[in-house]
Amino acid sequence: MNTPNGSAPPPTEAPDTDPVRDTASPARAALDSAVQRTGLSIAPREETALLRRISRALTPGARDVPDEVFRAALCAVRRKRWASRLMDLTRREGRIWISREDMEQAVAGITDPSASDPALLIALEPVMANRFRDLGQTPRAALEAMKADLLDTGRVLSAAQTTRLADEIAGAFSLSDRARFVGGVQQEAEHRARTEETIERTAKARRESEEQRLKEWESSLVRFQDVPRLLHCSHREALRWIAENRLPVARRVRQPEGQELWEFDPVEIIALRPLLPEWRRSIPGGGSEGGERKERQGRGRDRRETTLPEPPKVGKHVANAVIARVAALDRYAAHFRTARALTRRITLITGPTNSGKSHMALDALARAESGLALAPLRLLAHEFREALAARGTEASLATGEERIIVPDSRHLAATVEMCPFNNPVDVAIIDEAQMLFDPDRGAAWTAAIMGAPARHLYILGAPDCIPMVRRIAELCGDPVDEVSLERKSPLRAASSTVRLNDLRAGDALIAFSRREVLDLRAALMERGRRVAVVYGALSPEVRRAEAQRFNSGAADILIATDAIGMGLNLSIRRVVFASLRKFDGRQTRDLSVQEVKQIGGRAGRYGKHEDGIVAVLADAGSPRFIRERLNAHPEPPEELRPYVQPDADIVRAIATEIDSDSLYGVLARIRRAVLRHDDPNYRLADMEQPFAIASALEGVEGLDLTQRWTYAMCPVDDRDNGIRRLVGWAADHAAGIRVPPPGTGRLPPPDRAGREELERAEKRHKRLVAWRWLALRFPDFYPDRDDAEDATRTLNDWIESVLRQQSRARTRR
Repeated sequence: MNTPNGSAPPPTEAPDTDPVRDTASPARAALDSAVQRTGLSIAPREETALLRRISRALTPGARDVPDEVFRAALCAVRRKRWASRLMDLTRREGRIWISREDMEQAVAGITDPSASDPALLIALEPVMANRFRDLGQTPRAALEAMKADLLDTGRVLSAAQTTRLADEIAGAFSLSDRARFVGGVQQEAEHRARTEETIERTAKARRESEEQRLKEWESSLVRFQDVPRLLHCSHREALRWIAENRLPVARRVRQPEGQELWEFDPVEIIALRPLLPEWRRSIPGGGSEGGERKERQGRGRDRRETTLPEPPKVGKHVANAVIARVAALDRYAAHFRTARALTRRITLITGPTNSGKSHMALDALARAESGLALAPLRLLAHEFREALAARGTEASLATGEERIIVPDSRHLAATVEMCPFNNPVDVAIIDEAQMLFDPDRGAAWTAAIMGAPARHLYILGAPDCIPMVRRIAELCGDPVDEVSLERKSPLRAASSTVRLNDLRAGDALIAFSRREVLDLRAALMERGRRVAVVYGALSPEVRRAEAQRFNSGAADILIATDAIGMGLNLSIRRVVFASLRKFDGRQTRDLSVQEVKQIGGRAGRYGKHEDGIVAVLADAGSPRFIRERLNAHPEPPEELRPYVQPDADIVRAIATEIDSDSLYGVLARIRRAVLRHDDPNYRLADMEQPFAIASALEGVEGLDLTQRWTYAMCPVDDRDNGIRRLVGWAADHAAGIRVPPPGTGRLPPPDRAGREELERAEKRHKRLVAWRWLALRFPDFYPDRDDAEDATRTLNDWIESVLRQQSRARTRR
């Protein structure tokens, strides 16, 4: 049939069968019929989703659904809103321990579309009861595990919230003495809340008091023009004695135009008056009649001028210069008396990664009658101990969190921070000396190199450390022999970038954050690759297990941060950088020459991968960048003043000098007074975290200064509320209460664990590290070491299982 103009008619459009838009659709008819039968009301916003569900439920040709199907569809549509409503209800009640997952699980079992708020809360009860019972075998264990879970996300319960949580947990366990349990928890929570409030209030008051003392002292300072009047000398004499370092400058204030304003402590200046006759006798010509007359005339002119008022009484021992002399950080080498009493010889062995530095030094150590092997990491300390055992020499072990004592052994493998300074040995090894430049840990290397009581000291490191080690040896008066080693296998830069799909077995992909490592891991697993990972948050045990999976071929590719730069034996064919920039804690910057060499040097393994290759991932940078840094000479250090920091002896001496038991006050003085910024020999290490811990500990009564200093040195992660947790432990210690070790928390089956659960386990492990560190120092108050070690092993095994399980699961897909 033709149209009037002779063309064919347009094709007839198919009827619109979309149940949402078609008012006569079977789904619409079924919905209207079900609403009329059941009397249930439908909100306009629910219709679209409900029609789609009914349409899928209809059999061909049907225009109605059974009531139970309609009710189930309506419940499914309303579950998201119910979960949101539960979120609102529980948060209003302060029940922050109930997660979105708990709420979704609760509403999934609701079959009444008209469920009220009370019905929603009732549906939540069995879900939470099961969760509580999964958290621990006892109500107390479940309570502590839940509080720890909340702390993982930065949430701390009030006393009222803790009491309510305890009541719910007691109900879940059908506890017969429920009221007694809940009452006990309430008393503990209220007591802890009062204690925390008292600690914070006391700490604030003490900090203000110490700061006021400092302000009073600073306000008492005088300028140079007032010094002759106080000292009863001439201006010329005062200038001469300042130049000779006889008159201490209490504070140097840099002016906007670049000059320094010198200020002096009047108490200390006046105290020097009895020394003037001796100082004048040491002046050339000072004994002559003319010289004496001139000086007397000068003094007379000074005394005829207006007399200054007596300096304010701000305490007996407060002068910065006095404190600096007591601390003696400007004469740090002399602090290590045993080492200075020995005739030491230093052998500095430098070379790139895979050049055999450790092998040479360990051979010498194993032959010695006694010795030390000092490593940057606990993992490396273990490896040193094993290497000595392989050479027939048994060694004890000392790290921050563990001790292994071998009877009659005269050798010790330890982390650098655990260096013993009092017992002489024949040989000592200090590894990774380039850590001298690290602002956080460099002071430990300074102390070890200056203070290791060894007749022959082997220092190992990258070539960059040579100028600093020479400087330290000069300050100690020790001779240095230098040995330079070359790589045993060649290392070269790749000529082109590498795509992610082109990574091959034996490659190591380097990123600079945990998040980047896990993102790359997921991307490679999507491509069916078997992957091992190494990053700083993993424990040494897990890192070692992951390295073994890679070395054995159980994983094709290793993805790691710069944590692989130290402490792992890896058989890497090619190192591929996923980025050529990193955030160093202060700024995002290009990788340094040393970093590229240190990390890239992991490529190649003598006897397996003869040719080491260093490359960069496509779109991440230029191969030229890698090539230039691999071929560059070591970058000259900007600073050749080694980092130093006080120890317990210095802290006690300063506290005595300023007549204070405040660790905050002591550290505040150290920051202001102990080392001038222009000290020619040393610079003060970064002490921000110890200072923050000391500040928080000010309100804890019952700990002496040395105990506070020990807590201030504890390795905690402040990003995980570490300082707050540490203060709580310290308060229990001070009150005579034993501190239980942190638990593992709920660990889901490894094949169901995601990034959030993995990160939570890593945080728990770090807490156990801190707890075990304290247990070695305060065993009476941290007594459950076996439980802590069991929890540590459980976490290590679970984390490694998660990494292996996810790898297998991804590969199977």
